[in-house]
Amino acid sequence: MAWHDARAVRTLYRAARVHTQVSPQVGEWLLVDGRHVQRAGVGDPPSADRVVDLPGATILPGFIDTHVHLTETGLSLANSDVEAARSSGELLDVVRRRATEGEAQSPLFLLGYDESTWERPVLPTIDALDASSARPLVVRRVDGHAALANRAALDAADVLDLPGVERDAAGHPTGRLTQHANNAIGLWVMTAVDDHERQDLQLQAASLAASRGVTAVHEMSMPHWNGEHDLRVLLDQRGRLPVDTAPHVASTDMSAAIGNGLPTIGGDLPVDGSIGAMTAWLWEPYLGGGAGAAYFADDDLAEFFHSGHGAGLQVGVHAIGDRAIDQVLTVWERVYHALDSRERRHFRARRHRIEHFEVVSTEQVERAAMLGLAASVQPAFDAAWGGADGLYERQLGAHRAAAMNPFRTMLERGVEVGVGSDSPITTLDPMRAIVALEGHHDPSQRLGRAEAIRLHTIGSARIGHQEGKKGALAPGMHADLAAYDVDPFEEPSIDGLRPVLTVSLGREVFAS
Repeated sequence: MAWHDARAVRTLYRAARVHTQVSPQVGEWLLVDGRHVQRAGVGDPPSADRVVDLPGATILPGFIDTHVHLTETGLSLANSDVEAARSSGELLDVVRRRATEGEAQSPLFLLGYDESTWERPVLPTIDALDASSARPLVVRRVDGHAALANRAALDAADVLDLPGVERDAAGHPTGRLTQHANNAIGLWVMTAVDDHERQDLQLQAASLAASRGVTAVHEMSMPHWNGEHDLRVLLDQRGRLPVDTAPHVASTDMSAAIGNGLPTIGGDLPVDGSIGAMTAWLWEPYLGGGAGAAYFADDDLAEFFHSGHGAGLQVGVHAIGDRAIDQVLTVWERVYHALDSRERRHFRARRHRIEHFEVVSTEQVERAAMLGLAASVQPAFDAAWGGADGLYERQLGAHRAAAMNPFRTMLERGVEVGVGSDSPITTLDPMRAIVALEGHHDPSQRLGRAEAIRLHTIGSARIGHQEGKKGALAPGMHADLAAYDVDPFEEPSIDGLRPVLTVSLGREVFAS
């Protein structure tokens, strides 16, 4: 659709209900002046340059997704066949079919396999990968923390001497990569993606967000996967994307962050890996052996945290395993306790972030709350892999899996919490996240509908320091809204619910 840019126009939106999440809580119309909300109310509406009637519809503040990978999300839209594979054989069928597309010598890059959904979670051998594609082949796991590669790709990318190359008993590579080798081969294969294609991938992802009622995203830029140029492409077209995009860069380069005018650093910078790849760092081993790995030494992490905080930036890292979370908390405590009382108040106000925060104890939640840390959580992870016989239970055992993702405990103990999808790992869909919050595997951790919506709007705004601009429809705040043909606060089931209209920064960026 052609976007309507209302920056110089006063637009009146009339609907059955307007949930503002401020006073008045419920209105019948919303007046937007350019990029901002001017008023909401009931009864006779004020005059406007333009009127948009939405009979029977309900307007909500636009949702904010606090953890998105735009380029990878764009790539995933062409990889639904990989995601749908339910066995090693089906995955290889996809590879064989896709290997006939494109240039014969160009690398073949696929992503999205998830062996935890297979009846027999046995990965293909390197011989099978070689037989399926003569082209250099890289197939990245759904979580991004592992990949499969054939010999042609291993040789071309020159990764065989890097940590993370899995080998069999005879010392030969199996084709499975994690850690540094996974990063390096991903970076190598992404060099084939030119600027125009990156622009298109990011636009496709942002357009998907708008079609789901998301009006702002926190983009987790991954230079160690996609190259530093990926961020430059994003910054160049950021203002033209249909949703407001806040970059968070997985880097320790302070000067680059400041030079790019970013108020954040670190973002999804991994201090460990993932549970699916068995690289999340744990105190106790996985049921299959091994306990993951640390990606940073304590002193190196302390230097990064201290420098980032001292530079006035909001610092974020990715931490999933309980030992990784403990490392992050311990290092932040070192920084915090070196400050005086005034500096500690400013520290807490910074809301330094932990992305994921999954295998976490009550004691660790308390420590995070004492530090004023914020957690960007992914409820759809719990829906996909939590609960009886889910991936988490199969990897960690029932006791540890049962205690994961304690969302209500985080809120009750005062941790700032925002909601993300980690798209493309799970679908960029706020309704799926809300359903997951309502249906948490542990009934004591479930949230009600209103709590879940608030978390995905106001909560997400707060961890991005956007509470004065986003998350509610108050006068002077950004005109970010989504309209639905039913009331999401009252509809019995909202799974699959889509907006009829999405407005971001006063622009009508999606209409069904």
